Amino acid sequence: MTLKKFLLTGGTTFVSKYTAEYFVKKGYDVTVLNRGSRPQVSGVTHINCDRTQLGDLLRGKHFDAILDITAYTEEHVRTLVDSGVCFEDYIFISSSAVYPETNAQPFTEEQDCGRNSIWGDYGTNKLQAEEYLRENVPNAYMLRPPYFYGKYENLYREGFVFDCAMRDRPFYLPGDGSMKLQFFHVRDLCRFVEILLEKHPERKVFNVGNPETVTVKEWAELCYRIAGKTPRFVSVDRSVFQRNYFCFHDYEYVLDVSRQSALMPDTMPLEQGLREEFEWFRDNPDSVYRRNPYMEYIDSNL
Repeated sequence: MTLKKFLLTGGTTFVSKYTAEYFVKKGYDVTVLNRGSRPQVSGVTHINCDRTQLGDLLRGKHFDAILDITAYTEEHVRTLVDSGVCFEDYIFISSSAVYPETNAQPFTEEQDCGRNSIWGDYGTNKLQAEEYLRENVPNAYMLRPPYFYGKYENLYREGFVFDCAMRDRPFYLPGDGSMKLQFFHVRDLCRFVEILLEKHPERKVFNVGNPETVTVKEWAELCYRIAGKTPRFVSVDRSVFQRNYFCFHDYEYVLDVSRQSALMPDTMPLEQGLREEFEWFRDNPDSVYRRNPYMEYIDSNL
């Protein structure tokens, strides 16, 4: 393999940390751009800077690819593209939040994008970043994932269910638990990035994710089983605000990932990915940066 040089934004939390670690282990020359507030992955070159205040730090530097994982706004991509850095490929991790919830499902890449009332400015900011890249970096790839999961997850999602299981608590489900979720393992993201850089497909926008969805009840059952427990479910009336006691919005959507599947037919089985995440979470219980008070709300109100 010809040694490739990557510039990766972030590199210290969840998706960007996993990605940096993945490509270092694969033998790539990885430079990370972040503010140095957390430990760096072993083997990376670190540029300590706020991405909106780059100055001349990147001017004249050349990378085979920029993996932009932490851009949330047009300003984020604009300051990087205009920094004087030289690159061959640009891969931007966008979001499925660019699709209005009123679109027909499953969401496809051909659909019109716009404001999603659930995600608000997060989605519209991602869309503006996409539009800037489309106009200024026409060879950039834009990936629109559903919910990421895996090792280094720093949001209190699977960790919440694992905690409930390990404490032998009942699990409170929205209604009958039939709401669907779609996931994408961070390793599959890295694998797909490699495929894009190898094959350079003509299409530039890809929905990414597992082809299969799972209900929240099935997902919780799987998390409990991985923790060695059997859940006792309590159904919560749908009139109760869901985010007070549950770790996902009251919002069901499905992405069409057929473009991705044509290039990468297999994705990690959900049970395998959740098992890896559980083993990491069990050994690193303090890694979730914000533990939402779901249990406290349940104990006081449900």
